[in-house]
Amino acid sequence: MNWQPSASLQALHARAELLANIRSFFAERDVLEVDTPIVAARGVTDPHLSNVTVKLCGDGLSQSEYFLQTSPEYAMKRLLAAGSGSIYQIAKVIRNDEVGPQHNPEFTMLEWYRLGFDEYQLMDEIDQLMCSLLGCKASKRVTYQEAFLTVTGCDPFTAQGIESLRSWLVERDLGDWVKDEPDPDTLLYLAMTHYIEPTLGQTEPTFIYNFPASQSALARIHSDDPRVARRFELYIDGVELANGFYELTDAMQQAQRFAADNSIRMKQGKPRALEDERLVAALQAGLPDCAGVALGLDRLLMLKLGVSQISDVLAFPIDRA
Repeated sequence: MNWQPSASLQALHARAELLANIRSFFAERDVLEVDTPIVAARGVTDPHLSNVTVKLCGDGLSQSEYFLQTSPEYAMKRLLAAGSGSIYQIAKVIRNDEVGPQHNPEFTMLEWYRLGFDEYQLMDEIDQLMCSLLGCKASKRVTYQEAFLTVTGCDPFTAQGIESLRSWLVERDLGDWVKDEPDPDTLLYLAMTHYIEPTLGQTEPTFIYNFPASQSALARIHSDDPRVARRFELYIDGVELANGFYELTDAMQQAQRFAADNSIRMKQGKPRALEDERLVAALQAGLPDCAGVALGLDRLLMLKLGVSQISDVLAFPIDRA
């Protein structure tokens, strides 16, 4: 039995320095650090995520099953609606997901929300943070559509483009997976993760923005094109590091998107997820105009130290927990 940490002492010191520098960055900008629960009464409806559940049996509980949070987003938005102003959090989160070189079920997320920002202003601030922490070049920005056209030659926003993408994938090593796949988003996801992501951020950090609306349940829809949502992701060296939105503030739209998520989950044979009524109530009370982003701190530290295994930056990954 190996009881020792998998991360070196150098990595542990680097993590402490990284956290201190992040806190200094936000203090200079008067962004408030907050703390929200990792155990909550509701999880997420996102068909691509799965909450770990826990059973609690103490007196006075309103329910017996609770959910370990995949992100502090819902609780942070409730703070925003309560008048917190711009906020950030360094949070432990849990996802019932794979274990691999870049994945551990428990990991550390930096999430922040900036009042009065749109997605472009938030990308500017992320750029400033990355240059401060990594000493990297300024980023470039590429639309989701441009990224697909460059790598696959297929337009992700047209029916003809989706069928062309299916043929393109069949010609490659994903053929058996996609030839009868009815869901366009699955085809797009496979093309993105297997062929497009590895090309991104190889010479400078790269933002991909204007994602399909069907992949952006928490982002505003673009007023000029209803197929497009105001969502972005940041890539460095082919690694997805951050996922951000110009945040949806309409409570009715949010409730409709929760219901749409559950419809997809049931089609996929997954159980219906309880929808977060407290988040909807907060939106009804009034979520300020804002943009928000979640950034994987463990992956950021991996990039800073030049290591390829997430276990190299965690004291105790899941196989040593």
